[in-house]
Amino acid sequence: MSYPQELLSASPDQKHIHLQSNCESCFGLCCAALPFAVSSDFAIDKNAGHPCPNLRNDFRCGIHTGLRAKGFKGCTVYECFGAGPKVSHTTFNGRDWREAPETAASMFEVFPVMRHLHELLWYLTEALLLPAAQPIHSQLHSALEQTERLTLLPAEALLQVDVHAVRAEINELLLRTSELAREAARRQLHNAPKRAKVYRGADLIGAKLKKADLRCVSLRGAYLIAADLSGADLRGADLIGADFRDTNLCGADLRGTLFLTQSQLNAAKGDASTKLPDRFLHPEHWMVV
Repeated sequence: MSYPQELLSASPDQKHIHLQSNCESCFGLCCAALPFAVSSDFAIDKNAGHPCPNLRNDFRCGIHTGLRAKGFKGCTVYECFGAGPKVSHTTFNGRDWREAPETAASMFEVFPVMRHLHELLWYLTEALLLPAAQPIHSQLHSALEQTERLTLLPAEALLQVDVHAVRAEINELLLRTSELAREAARRQLHNAPKRAKVYRGADLIGAKLKKADLRCVSLRGAYLIAADLSGADLRGADLIGADFRDTNLCGADLRGTLFLTQSQLNAAKGDASTKLPDRFLHPEHWMVV
């Protein structure tokens, strides 16, 4: 499965499909390349570059259906944005690290770099789907194409990419996108606050925000761990990088939110009454009847 070159000129909707985890087309890279430590998210310690003991020879998880019950909640939350398949089948041309062990070290180093780039592609793709961002669509397109071309570099060149610099440049465009989209949402939502609050990077751990009006606010990078957002109205809010671990989203309205990811939802708690944008799924562990 090589990365289709035609995706460089594909529509944002088509690109989104290739920016999602697809474990069937990956060499178990998140299970081998990344470290984790004993915590509420992981039952054991594992060093970077060492395969998880639950990883089978066919690169599938031996306890996939019981990850949460066995203490591996973190695995059910992680999202690679399609970086695993890209590294497996484009960067390394389908040669896996077990058949070609000489590729393992390089493959495991490249994977986190690719994951950062693919996350940026996800956000840029979403930005291009927002009509309100039309004034900067040409800049967003340019950033998207440049980032996509970085992902097609050979392994040695990928390891030289300054991910922090790329992220900083793209973040300026995403901030501008957020401002334009939230302003447009404020005009459309009845009685929405004229000047939305900004909680960027705020410590809202355990905050009591039940039924709060959070329409069009910026929650970029906010810590919402175990916060109560049940019944809250988050329409038009910017959620990029917000930490939703164990956040109560039961009955919350997240339709029209900006830069939401499935992994954020997987980390949270919710139910059948939680309203989500069309392309997102209610996680299996939510109390959905």
